[in-house]
Amino acid sequence: MSTGTLYIVATPLGNLEDVTLRALRILREVPLIACEDTRRTVKLLNRYEIRTPMTPFHDHNKLQAGAALMRRLKDGQSVALVSDAGTPGVSDPGYELVRDAVAAGVPVEAVPGPSALICALVVSGLPTDRFAFEGFLPNRPGARRKALSTLSGEARTMIFYESPQRIAAFLADACRAFGGRRGCVVRELTKVHEEVLRGTLPELSAEISGRESVPGEITVVVAGAPKRAAVSVEDAVAEALADASEGASSRDLAREVSGRTGLSKKEVYEEILRRRRGEES
Repeated sequence: MSTGTLYIVATPLGNLEDVTLRALRILREVPLIACEDTRRTVKLLNRYEIRTPMTPFHDHNKLQAGAALMRRLKDGQSVALVSDAGTPGVSDPGYELVRDAVAAGVPVEAVPGPSALICALVVSGLPTDRFAFEGFLPNRPGARRKALSTLSGEARTMIFYESPQRIAAFLADACRAFGGRRGCVVRELTKVHEEVLRGTLPELSAEISGRESVPGEITVVVAGAPKRAAVSVEDAVAEALADASEGASSRDLAREVSGRTGLSKKEVYEEILRRRRGEES
């Protein structure tokens, strides 16, 4: 007996008019829709009078639910996988289901449509020819700062997802890692309260930190590191130390200089330490 097909169906980010005709057909034809939250998916189904049964598939039940979905697929039943919004498989357990389906020889078909990361990228005004999607960074401040620090030399435009509760802290840490680069905060894409903020990272950080709350789904786009500057490590460090406030951390200075100039953070840090030791002797 032939297996069913796993359809990866992109759904609207907010505006329900953004669904494709093919997506609506697949959602009507399959015997089952697997979704992150049935309460959200049902709004789309009701809008287009689709009565297909749903089953939850999310991070908290992915092992048991994934196994059940695989049994259905192997038994010849097709399944449509949707996320709460956008394209499944990005920052959700869809990847694992696709991996298992591929390993089992189950056909997997993409039904293209909206994607928050691509939409945010193209409205940001930042370069789109090369980009890196970093998704959600670690929740813990120390781990998040370390992750951002490792990206300070990334030349491609970077795209991050962040929560309303952590966006202010994320932007403050991004300023430390990337300096005054340009960025874009995109909130509630295609919804009534859609907002696109563009500016330098310090400007964006000041705007967001001054608000009582920043509700909604948030995507942050950050410019990549500039091409390696013609300025030498020695000159860049000398300028940074001259402008630095008293007590400024050597590591923070190294991150700022590296993010601004594209110079090696390790080389900058070593030069800062060398100069500061010289001042003390």
